[in-house]
This record gives sequence, C-alpha cells and structure tokens, in this order.
Amino acid sequence: MTTSRTLVTGIGVATPHGLGVEDFWAAVRIGKNAIGPVTRFEAPDGQVPLAGEIHGFEPRDHLPGTLVPQTDRMTQLALATADRAFADARVRPGDLDGYEAGVVTAAGAGGFEFGENGLGKLWDQGRKYVSAYHSFAVFHAVNSGQIAIRHDLRGPTGVLVGDEAGGLDAIAHARRQIRKGSRLVATGGFDAFLSPWARAARQATGLLSTGDDPDRAYRPFDAGARGHVPGEGGALMILEDEESAWSRDAPTVYGEIAGHASTTDPEPGSGREPGLRRAIELALADAACDRAEVDVVFADGAGTPELDRAEAEAVHAVFGPRGVPVTVPKTTIGRLCSGAAPVDVVTALLAMREGLIPPTANVEQPAPEYELDLVAGRPRTASVRTALVLARGRGGFNSALVLRSLDD
Repeated sequence: MTTSRTLVTGIGVATPHGLGVEDFWAAVRIGKNAIGPVTRFEAPDGQVPLAGEIHGFEPRDHLPGTLVPQTDRMTQLALATADRAFADARVRPGDLDGYEAGVVTAAGAGGFEFGENGLGKLWDQGRKYVSAYHSFAVFHAVNSGQIAIRHDLRGPTGVLVGDEAGGLDAIAHARRQIRKGSRLVATGGFDAFLSPWARAARQATGLLSTGDDPDRAYRPFDAGARGHVPGEGGALMILEDEESAWSRDAPTVYGEIAGHASTTDPEPGSGREPGLRRAIELALADAACDRAEVDVVFADGAGTPELDRAEAEAVHAVFGPRGVPVTVPKTTIGRLCSGAAPVDVVTALLAMREGLIPPTANVEQPAPEYELDLVAGRPRTASVRTALVLARGRGGFNSALVLRSLDD
C-alpha cells in the first residue's frame, strides 16, 4: 500500500448544462437554471413533469455507429464524457500498461431506458424482438466495462451501487486501487432514466417535487421546499498516483482526493442518530483535516423538510451553527442519482481553481431553523483550499469526501 497522494488530473462532465467543463462551470458558477419541462417523453397522465434534461446530445456525433444501438443513453453519455476526461488528462490508450490502469463507476439503476424499451417490445411484439444487447446494456457495470474496452484499461475494474451516495463511494474505491499500486483509475458515475417507467418509479417514493415552476421546484433548505427534481448525466475523473502524475508531466492537477468515509443509517424507529455526522467526522480524520480547515460544504440537498433537517443537524453538529459556507449547486440541474456527487466533486475542484463558491439557485427564503450559512442567490468569492462533499442515498447510505487544493 502506498501513502502518496491521489490526484485528479482530468475531468469530464455531462449535465443539463451540456457536455464540457467550461460550459458547465460558466453556467453553474452563476446559478443558471437548466431545469425545465421534459421533452423526451409524454407523461401518460397528461402532465408535463420537470427534469434536468440534456438537450442536443446526439450519440452518433461522439461514438461509432455500431456502438449506439448496443448501449443505453447513460452509457452513451459516460463514454462521451470519458473521452473528454482522458483528453483533458492527455492520456491515450497505450500510454500506460493497460494492467496499471482501471475504471470504477457508480450506477443507480443500470440502463433503465434500454430495459424499458426491451420490455415494451417483449409485451407488444414478442421475445424475438428483444435486442440481444439487452443482456449487458441494462447491467449496472456496463459503463465500467465499455469505458475499459474503449480505453484499453485492464486493471482493477468495478461498479458501486448506492443511489446518490454511490458516486462518492466509487471515487473512494478508485483511490484505494491507486493506493494498492494502480497508476491510474478513471472514476465517476452516470444515470439517465428520464422515461415514463422511471418517472412512475420515482413518483412512488414521494420525494419528487410537486412544484410546476422550473425556478422554484427544487429548493433544498428553503422554507418552501417540496421535494427534488430528477436529472440525467454525471461526471468522470482521472485519478492518478502522485508519482505517476509528476513523472509524465500531467498538464493539469485539479486537486487531491484527501479523505473519505461512508456509513449506514440505523433502522428507522430505533431512536439512534443517522450516520451522516459520523461519516463527516471519519472523512475528516482520514484526511488528517481539522474541521476549521474546511472552506465549503457541498451538501446533498434532498429538498424535503425531513431530510434537509437531518443533513443540517449533521453539518452544524460538526461545524457549529452557521460555522461553514454550505451550497447545493445541483439545484440548477436536478439530482442525477449516482452522477450527482461526482458532478459535485468536479464543481468543488473548479471552485478551488477560481476561488468562488457557486450558489444554491432558486432558494428564496432559507429556513432559519436549519442554522446554515447557505450560499444562496449569488456566488460568493472565497479562498477554497479544502472542500467537503456530502451524498446520501435511499436506504440509509451516507458518504463524505474531502478534497484538498495542492496549494497547501
């Protein structure tokens, strides 16, 4: 096991703000909203649901034509984003021994839309019309597999499933693989299930926003919070061992993956405290980071009063009431399931680069009882050297990741 630092040397994003880091940052840094009515399907009840939808993405512009019918939209986004992340890191297939490089991703529901279409054909036309590609296109590990094939990565490869928390857990697992000897690991998470079946499944949770105004539907920590808005996309990062990055003269180093921890909530009704506070404390300890060093918290921001209250209590139990700036930039794109936290990590790295905390858009009246220093309405200029990213998933998953600037 090596104890050298794990560095981020390449990033790519696919969000409702589009593909590409600079376009994404230009929008999210000022709180530009990308949530709107869904255009990719008609809701059976006649209502037009809101979502963070990626417009203008044509898979054949980014991938071989033979690959497109074999893959779900989430995999197409993952592959296009991986290409950009490797290009950003200036790493090409063959630059490294393939056994020294791997890929670890997170997925929430696999190729959901591909699966939904396959079931429709099975029901309407019969089993002979179900694609042979269905067997892997809907599999949770398909993104890791397809990225590994495309970039000749034959080292440690895997997938983690933990809803919103899975994206941070995947990054942490990639860091572990680097500490075990891998030189490079591509990591992140993607989801894209904006379809009638996916909408019905999510609606049944009772956690989706009941609002119909795109600018007011998703407002975590707001007095009028009424649920979240789903979105599609994610992010991929190239992680490298510090010695490997310096030896090849990596052109850009965005920061260090300094610490991580994950916990699980106790059984409902047990009366025991949720596990998020403990995850924060363990992540800070793993990073050898004092709580006073944290410059900003990128919160999970579930957008319901009960879940927002639990997160706020965990944050000020560690940092004190209004003890650290808190922001939820995903209010501009919606919650991307396993893609959400990797996008937050990219956002935090870009905030370090510019010295600016992006705002929590759409929040008009932060609820005072949460006692948070919420960065709302407009961005805040600040020196960001250490950032904490939080994520929680349904079922009691909690994850916390500490990022550190190399200026330290």
